[in-house]
Amino acid sequence: MSADKLYTPQLLAAAVELAGWPPLPVAALHGHARAPACGSTLTLDIVTDGAGQIARIGLQSRACAVGQGAAAVFARHAAGRDLAAIAATRAALESWLAGEGELPDWPDLALIAPARGFTGRHGAMLLPWRAAETALSSAPADS
Repeated sequence: MSADKLYTPQLLAAAVELAGWPPLPVAALHGHARAPACGSTLTLDIVTDGAGQIARIGLQSRACAVGQGAAAVFARHAAGRDLAAIAATRAALESWLAGEGELPDWPDLALIAPARGFTGRHGAMLLPWRAAETALSSAPADS
């Protein structure tokens, strides 16, 4: 697969969307993830509702266009999801990237699906789910 099929206008446009989710330094939950192969990073700030579901996010991405596209796909549809849903999607995405199973059930993932053929981009694709899992795992347990 050639790079022109990877860096589509839709993917590049998604990267620009990230300005709509500025960092939330006052959020109680923060997660960070780094893709070892390319060095891309993502920091995610999360505000949850009373049920532990994502109510609001903010993020800061220092990633390639694929990582930024993945962050936009995540940000568009994160609201209402909890730790279990994020972890399940991350695991399914990892399996799909490894050539096992179907594309996970998360809206707009088809936008970044062409990057599956570029193993060096897999870590960048996983950044938002890994950062969210870290953030949500740091939430205090209910008493």
